Amino acid sequence: MTRVTTEDRGPESLDRRVTVKGAVPPRATFRDVFAVREFRVLWSSVALSTAGDRLALVALTLLVFGKTHSPLLAALVYAAGYLPWVIGGLFLADVADRRPRRSVMVFCDAARAVLVAAMVIPHVPVVVLVALLFVATMFAPPFESARASITPDILSGERYVLGTAVLQTTFLASQVFGAAAGGVAVAFVGVRPSLVIDSATFVLSGLLIAFGTKARPAAAQPESVQASPLARMRDGFRLVFGDQALSTLLLFGWLVVFYTIPEGIAAPYAAKLGGGSIATGLVIASTALSTTILMPLFTRFLRPRQRINWMGPLAVLTCATLILTAFHPDLAASLVIFSLSAAFGVYQNAANTAFVIRVPNERRAQAFGIASMGVIVGQGAAFVAAGAAAELVAPAAVIAIGGGIGAVVAFVLTLRWRHVSPPGGRHAAGRRTGRAAGSSSVPLRGSR
Repeated sequence: MTRVTTEDRGPESLDRRVTVKGAVPPRATFRDVFAVREFRVLWSSVALSTAGDRLALVALTLLVFGKTHSPLLAALVYAAGYLPWVIGGLFLADVADRRPRRSVMVFCDAARAVLVAAMVIPHVPVVVLVALLFVATMFAPPFESARASITPDILSGERYVLGTAVLQTTFLASQVFGAAAGGVAVAFVGVRPSLVIDSATFVLSGLLIAFGTKARPAAAQPESVQASPLARMRDGFRLVFGDQALSTLLLFGWLVVFYTIPEGIAAPYAAKLGGGSIATGLVIASTALSTTILMPLFTRFLRPRQRINWMGPLAVLTCATLILTAFHPDLAASLVIFSLSAAFGVYQNAANTAFVIRVPNERRAQAFGIASMGVIVGQGAAFVAAGAAAELVAPAAVIAIGGGIGAVVAFVLTLRWRHVSPPGGRHAAGRRTGRAAGSSSVPLRGSR
């Protein structure tokens, strides 16, 4: 039987294609993803908001250092851009389940625009500037949770997987661009004009979402809204860790704390090799660049079952590759090792997609908030631990040990995943009750 479909306007409809019942459907492409107007709007918003976050953090750090000449205060300002993720991830992320997600994103952008604009006021005390940054960053977790939760409503099937890869790549690229732009902007136009630019990015992002995406009702049922914040937080942890498949996928995502250790001790590692700031920058860049490049290829050319089956082995490799630093390679070889490790990190797309689809829509934002909070906290703790260890042993040994521990954990998680979702079994390709993986209707389901 032949069926002619209509123009795509979201996950409710399919591409304008002729499909034959029983035939293998055509593979989705990035062109299909960007053909969806709502996704283009969401993608632009993510790029603006992420770059704006990083630009503000860099500009404000430089402003405080210029005022105080205190490395400690400058470091505290930089930390203030991360700490709110703990509070926001635990208590604010589920706002995107209890309120319409478009409204949450618009409100978060508007609040950040006002708070960043307040930083421009002359003669604002340093303590107030840090407080403003802290509060502004508090709105990042609910925004990101709303964004992640609304994406399956905009894209379905393979287009959701490709769209997630695009957003993850854009997030990484925007962080790098925002940090670089922050330094350049401060150098050429000054700190306060840079903060004005940052505020404008949030205004533009909010306008794009408000007028470029559809209004959708809140996902959570009214009775769940009445629960206290502590009760909702408890229920969120129970949801994520009470399901063996969900907790396994979450822990796959949290493996990032092991294979990004080179980023946390890049300066002492480069110094041991006789390098300076340029070498440090190359080490940091090598921990993310290949992931940014290969993520779209991984999602485009591997089918869902292949991606999910390769998730465990790739997770082991991304950590195990770092063990090679135990041989004390030179800078060039180190960059190859770090880039290869980051390349294997593309497995995160498979883990993220499976996690998102498994979580019920009405709990999706809260689950994503817990996942993001764990990554931020875990990375911070790993960086501190690695820095302390590098005071006692060579940075190369610290990286090798961290990679070895991560590889062991990844191997255990791989065995556990094969137990709860065996290859070729009921969940192998992300299927449940006979429906295809990636469908937004399936209850199957993880920026830094």
